[in-house]
Amino acid sequence: MSYDEKDLERRMEGAISSLQTELQGLRTGRASINLLDNVQVSAYGSMMPMSQVGSVSVMDARMLAVNIWDKGIVAAADKAIRDSGLGLNPVVDGQTLRIPIPPLNEERRVELTKVAGKYAESGRIAVRNVRRDGMDALKKMEKDGEISEDELRAFSDDVQKLTDKYVKMVDDVLKAKEAEIMQV
Repeated sequence: MSYDEKDLERRMEGAISSLQTELQGLRTGRASINLLDNVQVSAYGSMMPMSQVGSVSVMDARMLAVNIWDKGIVAAADKAIRDSGLGLNPVVDGQTLRIPIPPLNEERRVELTKVAGKYAESGRIAVRNVRRDGMDALKKMEKDGEISEDELRAFSDDVQKLTDKYVKMVDDVLKAKEAEIMQV
């Protein structure tokens, strides 16, 4: 394992983009095809993402449609959406699930901000894990005599600055999503 600041930055960037993807699935009162990204359907003996069992489309601002490709798993997809914790109740219409997006009430908005907070904490943990890997690599390099103690301290400061930058980015992404959720 060797120290590579660009690799650490790339991995921290990955944590941010993963967080943004998870947050896209949180409902803000408007229909979005990303809403069902985290819904897993029990199909063919395993759990599959909704996007692998049907096509999701936005019919209008308050209605999603999911066209399930195999009529044998329409019921499983319906159950997965109902059990997803998103507060959605699909209407089965042949092989299509019509999903009305109800307006968010205050209680549900607060609940969704808590979920967003959990996602953000996972993002912070991912960033800190990358920092830990970088610090471990630096300590090993110093122990092996590849870098001096002063270089170790300087590189460690760089890794910490990078970590602080990405933790702040996580906080900013969360703040923006919370504002979007609480907007009436």
